[in-house]
Amino acid sequence: MAKTYENAGVNLEAGYEVVRRIKQHVSSTNRKGSMGNIGSFGGMFDLNSLNIKEPILVSGTDGVGTKLKIAFAMDKHDTIGIDAVAMCVNDVLAQGAEPLFFLDYVALGHNIPEKVEAIVAGVADGCRQAGCALVGGETAEMPGMYSDGEYDIAGFTTGVVEKSKLIDGSKVAVGDVLVGVPSTGVHSNGFSLVRKIVEDNGFNYHSTIAECDAELAAQLPESYRNRKLGEVLLTPTRIYVKQMLEVIRQCDVHGICHITGGGFDENIPRVLHEGQGLEIHEGTWEILPVFKMLEKWGKVPHREMFNIFNMGIGMIAVMSAEEAKKAIDILYANGEKATVIGRVTDVPGVNILCD
Repeated sequence: MAKTYENAGVNLEAGYEVVRRIKQHVSSTNRKGSMGNIGSFGGMFDLNSLNIKEPILVSGTDGVGTKLKIAFAMDKHDTIGIDAVAMCVNDVLAQGAEPLFFLDYVALGHNIPEKVEAIVAGVADGCRQAGCALVGGETAEMPGMYSDGEYDIAGFTTGVVEKSKLIDGSKVAVGDVLVGVPSTGVHSNGFSLVRKIVEDNGFNYHSTIAECDAELAAQLPESYRNRKLGEVLLTPTRIYVKQMLEVIRQCDVHGICHITGGGFDENIPRVLHEGQGLEIHEGTWEILPVFKMLEKWGKVPHREMFNIFNMGIGMIAVMSAEEAKKAIDILYANGEKATVIGRVTDVPGVNILCD
């Protein structure tokens, strides 16, 4: 036992216990190509096992942002790891890549093994959903850097795509349609505004929606009314990997957009060419109740909501109208209620029309 180090605020024994606790979660993510065990200095993956002729590696890294503050307030840490995985794997998916492996980084002021296990269990859950292996990570105990009970989490993933199947937006053409796949909620972007809205209204994350706003709650689905506000906001980010890979394998996809920070206005145009724009038809999908809540409570202009949040659409596939029906059928067979929400035009900008 390193007493001197413990006197400085670092508990090595707690770190060893974390490793013991998370081994089962890490091993549950093993997939074809996985190599080595937790505890090695580096995570390994055998790319040769995939039989890809011209592999292109696509990497992504991200965190969860200030959504963590709500996890702290609710003392709920078992889904935040899903968010960390989702933000990374959904990004590499946008290039058509299948995520292969993931590494996480958790930094905290004081190592509480039970809490770290809950966080990593969420990471492992996300990896299983994405079909990628959790091959390593780091838990950094840094006394004095974080307030009691607080931590940060970030992740890194690498995916692979056959060079001939790389999706880079080069095939996007005027007349292509946008197939929107639903989100589960706010996902992991816009939470600085979300928290300000909650604070400005004096709401408590432990209060139900009905307790926060009885008038609005009466207009929402019954399943929402008695849920705690914090639980609604902590709904984990949807991971689209398995269902979208099926679409990519069977359809000619011209572009994919992961709707994150900046909403529709900043993310969809990433796949467009000069002189192209978008026409989005509001009403072709369900705008989730959480966005109606935030719009009302924050007095946010309706059009501005689309420039901040995903508004109920977490991922968009761009393809010809002929391919769209096939893609929607594939997504439906995989449990997703996708719809055509708009099209690519020759008028620059994002034009959102109310049907």
